[in-house]
Amino acid sequence: MAQLTPMMKQYLEIKAQYKDAFLFFRLGDFYEMFYEDAKLAAEELEITLTGRGQGQGEERIPMCGVPYHSADQYISRLIEKGYKIAICEQVEDPKEAKGVVKREVVKLLTPGTVMDGNQIKEKENNYLVALTCFDDQTFGLSRADLTTGECAVTLIADFEEVIADITGAQAKELVVAADFSPDLRKRLEEKWPLTISVEEKTELEPEYADLCAELSSDKLVQSVARLVNYLIRTQKRSLAHLQRVRYYATNSFMKMDTHTRRNLELTESLREKKKAGSLLAVIDQTVTAMGGRLVKSWLERPLLQKEAIEERLDVVSAFISAYFEREELREQLRYVYDLERLSGRIAYGSVNARELVQLKRSLQSIPLIKQTITAIDPKLAARWFREDEFIEKLVDLLETSLVDDPPISVTEGGMIRDGFHQELDSYRDASKNGKQWIAELEQKEKRETGVKSLKIGFNRVFGYYIEVTRANLHLLPEGRYERKQTLTNAERFITPELKEKEALILEAEEKMEQLEYELFVSVREEAKQYVTAIQALARAISEIDALAGFAAVSETRRYTRPQFSPDRRIHIVAGRHPVVETVIPKGQYVANDVIMEEGREMLLITGPNMAGKSTYMRQLALLSIMAQIGCFVPADQAELPVFDQMFTRIGAADDLASGQSTFMVEMLETRYALTKATENSLLLLDEIGRGTSTYDGMALAQAIIEYIHDHLRAKTLFSTHYHELTALESSLEHLTNVHVSAVEEDGTVVFLHKVVDGQADRSYGIYVAQLAELPEEVISRADDLLRELEKDGGQAWQRPSPQQVGEQLSLFAEAAIEETAATTERKRKPSRHAEKEEAVLKQLREKDVLHMTPIEAISFVNEMQRLLK
Repeated sequence: MAQLTPMMKQYLEIKAQYKDAFLFFRLGDFYEMFYEDAKLAAEELEITLTGRGQGQGEERIPMCGVPYHSADQYISRLIEKGYKIAICEQVEDPKEAKGVVKREVVKLLTPGTVMDGNQIKEKENNYLVALTCFDDQTFGLSRADLTTGECAVTLIADFEEVIADITGAQAKELVVAADFSPDLRKRLEEKWPLTISVEEKTELEPEYADLCAELSSDKLVQSVARLVNYLIRTQKRSLAHLQRVRYYATNSFMKMDTHTRRNLELTESLREKKKAGSLLAVIDQTVTAMGGRLVKSWLERPLLQKEAIEERLDVVSAFISAYFEREELREQLRYVYDLERLSGRIAYGSVNARELVQLKRSLQSIPLIKQTITAIDPKLAARWFREDEFIEKLVDLLETSLVDDPPISVTEGGMIRDGFHQELDSYRDASKNGKQWIAELEQKEKRETGVKSLKIGFNRVFGYYIEVTRANLHLLPEGRYERKQTLTNAERFITPELKEKEALILEAEEKMEQLEYELFVSVREEAKQYVTAIQALARAISEIDALAGFAAVSETRRYTRPQFSPDRRIHIVAGRHPVVETVIPKGQYVANDVIMEEGREMLLITGPNMAGKSTYMRQLALLSIMAQIGCFVPADQAELPVFDQMFTRIGAADDLASGQSTFMVEMLETRYALTKATENSLLLLDEIGRGTSTYDGMALAQAIIEYIHDHLRAKTLFSTHYHELTALESSLEHLTNVHVSAVEEDGTVVFLHKVVDGQADRSYGIYVAQLAELPEEVISRADDLLRELEKDGGQAWQRPSPQQVGEQLSLFAEAAIEETAATTERKRKPSRHAEKEEAVLKQLREKDVLHMTPIEAISFVNEMQRLLK
């Protein structure tokens, strides 16, 4: 193998340090990639794959590249796909380099550490999480949003709760140890797509010790240290904007697993996977990005402390009572930019002059906002705004230093205001006066030479020059100018005086740009001193915005303030589904009551398909969540308990990736609910048992109902098409039957969408199929078959007595089953077919199958089939 070129050696040495990332290797105006990086990048980015010689006599190696000036769009696409990108730049002047120009990775971009670009969504956090597994089977989980500086940590004992926490935060990247369990990794990746990164170091650097000042547990500190050390290693710049780590206990918030969040469509719709159609889309009426992120975080973690909930509701009430002031406040908030992310970019050193002007304008809006809130409630103003001095100082700094409309670039000048710095003003004056002198010289030379087309121009190669066309050269006095350049149709000249002035102008412009950049950096560094205060202000503004938004949506949609019951009572009058009511014509939504109190802990819901059973169930869940985040709820009256957990088993789907059928998924989700729920939880169970045979499913459904009733006592809504289960109302004292009513008129069904006490007698499945426009032949045939089944079955479609059904289905009373079978046998004379079946069954019971040869067994089965025909 021939020797590699020095440049390729350098590439491979750096790439060896970043094996799990694309290495964007800077060569001139391009970022180049080689080998496997090039092949994969060409495929993912749909760019041309080329080749490059790596040494004499060697085959060409794969290579592709993207232009330096447009690299951001390519980087964004790779980040969105979950890849990491190591940016490798030249770190020395090529003119001064001896041999190959020195290059280093200046930053590592990952899905969890991007600071800007298309990957950052305005109203969503971009969380990076670190997971540390301890020997006692507990897990330290820390998270940070690098764009805002927010940091938090918790300790969890159950890995399912770890998954729920990560998915709830919609984390983009997970940092773990190299020996992280493959089984745990698989369980996690099955539930949520994540980029996995490795960090071994769990000792915190002294300069970051203050981040953990409020943490008392070594486990928590180790988890935070893993996260911070990963950031230090990848970002290679200041992390001064990271806020003190906040400890949160998962049992301080309502727990919801991944399935529950998804089934309830809290932040995105099931089908479209978009915000539209979710609860968040309805209640997020915020006007700032900060407020939007806060509402989303509240929705992911509803409160359990009644006092904290009431505090939010009090503010919403105050805002509702002051309509004009609230709307004026919301208009003022529109002028506030994203202070959280601006403070992060200031500390990170990536903020530009235009963004600092946005900060200034935001701060200038604060006094008016404070004044408006004072008019609503002075106590609220005192709670949210404590210091005005820092605002005045920072506004004054930005006002005196930066122009009102600066350019985006920080290296091309035009940012600093006149009068801010005397030396800069002198350079600007020299540049301005010099150019004025050039303009005056041009007019003077035209007059004195008589050449009207004479002009003075400039380029970076020759500097300033006097240009005269060939046709006018004879008009120039001999020796007036010094020839500099000959063109096809003109000659260019210089004079000593012109070169002298040129030196002054160029020196002034060069020094002016350099000095202006230095002044901007000094302003940015001074602004860093205010980062902590800006972050505190951002928290206040986001809370104001979120609660004012709750007030706006509550007033517009006629929501009511919820009350909290100390005895687990649910009393909802005319409750409405907050999302469904927004997508149907106004006034057409059918409101429903939900009454669940002592003796009525479980509602068994029956009724037709499409009549609204699932909507009714989800409605209670969403109202409870809204109440516990401090928002009013869509109802005329609402009294609710504070639920500690919420579980749903709604919908059906295979989990093919893990080899689980629909029914297995159903059973696993049900098992999780039954093992985790308490009497203070809410369970929504929809059509349990439908994934297996009728009697298997019915038996399981009843057993689950009985277990919840006897052991958990949790508030439960259980919908079913097993109408036989309604007989349980007589034997389970805390269960009540309710059904969604429907009427049949002239061969068609009208769904009333009204939930009333009692049980339904049928599901109207054929009518639903008709609504779905199945072929008429199918509908007609199904209707005929149904009539035959009802006729042949005799009592099959007649509602049996509660005692009969209870005896038939009970899993815990074998004697009752035998008695029921005997009673049924006495009441109904066996048909001829039944007699044949009984004869076959008798032979099957008596036959010793284990001592039969294969031929004998086949012959026996054949004989049994013949008897049954």
